[in-house]
Amino acid sequence: MTVTESTPASTLDDPLAACAYVLGRPTVTAVLRQFPEDFIVDEELGFEPDDDGDHVLLHIRKRGQNTQWLARAIAGLAGLRERDIGYAGLKDRHAVTTQWFSVDVAGREEPDWSVLNSEVVEVLNAVRHRRKLRRGALSGNRFNITLRDMRGDQQAIKQRLESVRDRGVPNYFGEQRFSHDNLTRAEAMFANRLRPKRHQRSLYLSAARSCLFNQVLSRRVTAHNWDTALHGDVMQLAGSHSIFKPTDADTDIKQRLGEMDIHPTGPLWGQGELMSSALVRALELETVQPYQTLCDGLERAGLKQQRRSLRLLPKELCWEFSAHSLHLSFFLPAGSYATVVLREIVDYHQV
Repeated sequence: MTVTESTPASTLDDPLAACAYVLGRPTVTAVLRQFPEDFIVDEELGFEPDDDGDHVLLHIRKRGQNTQWLARAIAGLAGLRERDIGYAGLKDRHAVTTQWFSVDVAGREEPDWSVLNSEVVEVLNAVRHRRKLRRGALSGNRFNITLRDMRGDQQAIKQRLESVRDRGVPNYFGEQRFSHDNLTRAEAMFANRLRPKRHQRSLYLSAARSCLFNQVLSRRVTAHNWDTALHGDVMQLAGSHSIFKPTDADTDIKQRLGEMDIHPTGPLWGQGELMSSALVRALELETVQPYQTLCDGLERAGLKQQRRSLRLLPKELCWEFSAHSLHLSFFLPAGSYATVVLREIVDYHQV
């Protein structure tokens, strides 16, 4: 591949803006997060607490605060470092969210967790568990979202909602991945113009990886083959991290794709050979060619080639219109973004 000096400026400015839409950019506009209660997220664990052990799992609802802020408050109450507090994932600040935290209380008296309660925090439950809560240790998140001040044809929204329900949406990494100029900082880090702290380095690596994935996915959306099988595709079994390469003997691939049993995948860049082959491998290599700085940086950082589903299917999608508002509820698996679902439905802006 030809090595370029830098990532295209337009991508650095807004990595998601240029990504293709399945049905074209929506013509209906709306306002998102006018109030924190317009974006409600409930975290669902992928396991049942042990009800025993040296860790306490705290189930907490918060309003208008981010995850790290609450982790620091828990650490202060427990007399621990912030990094000793476990949680499965980051939650939006401008929202009302419930999530789980873990606290190691081995050899110490358990604090009175009700001290955390305030106008913006409510401790819902505290239960014992044997292990620290790790990132990604959740089945997914349930969303209840209200879009306000809608302007445009309601029938157009209904058609898009039906498409999202039946076909899913491109599984882009959402705008949160690229906030605070994470992609620009990633390129500066790879060029040795920036020496970030450990947690910042992780954010910048994730932003770079996410950008490359989004570029590949956007190209396939433009070509109308993001949810179909191409020669050389790597498939992911729905609801799992299991991937496989179809063979000529796999005559039911088209049917399984239609039944949402499997999904095509795209690359999460790193060291090693691409898992794809033939047409798909050529497409992926050609797409990332202008972003060689990011590819090289990710490989030097030691990340390994992985795959991610190109398709995201919101489960239990329901909607209700009222006056100039639209209320949505749906469930998404861990690692996916509600905002990439919303962008296929309305052209929203956030207050």
